[in-house]
Amino acid sequence: MRLPTHPAHSGPGESLDDRIGAARQEMVDRLEGDGVLTDPRLREALLRVRLEVLLPHAYVRTSGPGIEPIEWRLLNGSHADDREEWLDLVHSWESVLLQRDGEPLEALGRGPVTGGHMTSMSTYLPATVEALQTLRPARRQNYLDLGPGPGVSLALAALVTGPGHATGIERDGVMAAFAQQNLDRLDLGATVVHGDALEGHATAAPFDLMHSGIGVPSVPPAWMEQLAPGGRLLTTLTTRTPSWPGQLLVTRTPAGSVEAVLRGGPRGYRPLHGYRWLTAVPLRPRIAADPGRPRSTRLAPPPDDAYGFWIAAAYLAPGLVRDFQARTMTIVAPEDDSWAVAGLDGTSVRTYGPRDVWAELEEVHARWVGVGRPSTYRAEIPATGGPQHVASGTGTGALTWVLPDVQSAPQPAGPLCTPEMKGAERDSRAPTRPRTDHWPSNSTSGETP
Repeated sequence: MRLPTHPAHSGPGESLDDRIGAARQEMVDRLEGDGVLTDPRLREALLRVRLEVLLPHAYVRTSGPGIEPIEWRLLNGSHADDREEWLDLVHSWESVLLQRDGEPLEALGRGPVTGGHMTSMSTYLPATVEALQTLRPARRQNYLDLGPGPGVSLALAALVTGPGHATGIERDGVMAAFAQQNLDRLDLGATVVHGDALEGHATAAPFDLMHSGIGVPSVPPAWMEQLAPGGRLLTTLTTRTPSWPGQLLVTRTPAGSVEAVLRGGPRGYRPLHGYRWLTAVPLRPRIAADPGRPRSTRLAPPPDDAYGFWIAAAYLAPGLVRDFQARTMTIVAPEDDSWAVAGLDGTSVRTYGPRDVWAELEEVHARWVGVGRPSTYRAEIPATGGPQHVASGTGTGALTWVLPDVQSAPQPAGPLCTPEMKGAERDSRAPTRPRTDHWPSNSTSGETP
């Protein structure tokens, strides 16, 4: 995927509306040119949606990774000195960072800001496009956005489904009011409700389409209760590791039965509020000082795009996290004080600690190869609640696991997930703009969460 280019800047006599229109057209052309955007209805929506209204300001990070407190610069889209950079960012592929630590959004200033962590942002644009194309919204379908944040995906859906058919449920009351105010300016007939996304929105159910902007350990029962016959639900399945997310597509057939498919991928949405991810960052100095005891291995580092393997490893070798900033593949079990560092030659690995991390990956990989290297898994999501099972097939050697219940989601000792952690640790492979003041590119962020 090629890097996004900067939108056209103003020429002599060019109005602000002309500049915004040119930026929007270039954004759509990039998405089409890279094969991300294929749905003509969504293309029309992208050409009409006014991102400059939904995202009127943006934080950019000016300090590097691992530096605390973080230094930010706040761009105000209404200020002439910020406008070019703000328009560039709003129409790029990056997540647009909007809110620090749940702050009020009515009277933000501009310029340098010190400290805090992001609590709301827009989603990496190709991820939004891919999600909506998977759901295939159509006119007059009832659409529910679970955790819409500033409302970009909700606005796009509303432009397709029509007024009165698109609703968002947002946990953050400040963000819900902010999004509703901006959506009202666009006159799309979209509604944002302040509430718990895990409970859905029963008063407006059932829904033909449900899009979750938060990662969940398993599908909340309320979502299944509110999914209409023939409806589709798309969510990120999150585990304790930010390294290997899964995407679950649930379909309720017209007869009412449920079919669900899980696949791994390069990115996913942030997990539900309060969820704690494992992190390798505190162990980096120790790993650099002592990568461990060398040994040979039959398992060369699996490629990053072996998503079917990595999503299985997230469940079958739990408690592991990858440090994507390391020179070679480095997998860490933070709670077991253990790690594995792959050699450059592909035939050796160094291991440290009481847990043989690489041996576990070797075992999962052998099982994955033995069942045909599946890229997708069948999930059983009971329509009326109960354990949710995942399997690669029906044979005795199938890879199988049970999704953890939402209410018993793990809360390991460690930092709450932040955009900074994800940018540094999970997806260094994401496209970044050729600028240093927007470090890091955060391709995995959700719009609420």
